[in-house]
Amino acid sequence: MEKIDSLDKKILSILSKNARIPFKDVAAECGVSRAAIHQRVQHLIEGGVITGSGFDVNPKSLGYTTCTYVGITLERGNMYKSVVERLDHIPEIVECHFTTGPYTMLVKLYARDNEQLMDLLNNQMQGIPGVVATETLISLEQSIKREVPVPQGESR
Repeated sequence: MEKIDSLDKKILSILSKNARIPFKDVAAECGVSRAAIHQRVQHLIEGGVITGSGFDVNPKSLGYTTCTYVGITLERGNMYKSVVERLDHIPEIVECHFTTGPYTMLVKLYARDNEQLMDLLNNQMQGIPGVVATETLISLEQSIKREVPVPQGESR
């Protein structure tokens, strides 16, 4: 990955706060042309610095009232990839991480209600070969959601 200079960092900082801001406004804030912003953003995308863009859909608006984190313990850590392949077929799972600590994996999922959550756990996740235990943590409220801060200063 190429170095990120101070202009790139300023662009990233602006876009991470509001990805829908017009490039002309970013250009004005940065003191450069709109074409320069477009070119820089394309470069950041091609370099893998910006990895996506889109809209965040509120799960509750689609009837998913329960946000849950599930710690999964595997029989063996090397079963991770085969378990991920099976978990990938469960659309309610929105994140999956290979972790250190008490769990081999941590997944985040949304369920419409406790009945669906129980089905996801008992009939789908716990039936995957290699899964020996799950621990369920229900999120009562999401208090913070943001992008990582863009460090200012020296290039990396």
